[in-house]
Amino acid sequence: MSAPAHTRSPQDRGAQARLPWWGVALPVIAFAVLFLVVLHPAEAHAATGDPAVGDFMGRLKDTLLFRVP
Repeated sequence: MSAPAHTRSPQDRGAQARLPWWGVALPVIAFAVLFLVVLHPAEAHAATGDPAVGDFMGRLKDTLLFRVP
């Protein structure tokens, strides 16, 4: 008894990677939450540091949100 041969269709070319919806959603949510924490350093009570970092983050926020000072 012979086994059927597997033939490749044109759609089978290249690497195929299928991610579940949460494989994309969770990293996006985590990035957004961490970015919001960085944008609001006043709410982080234990955070003390160089004011230059805060100034840089403020300018970055203004640039990303297209605000003119």
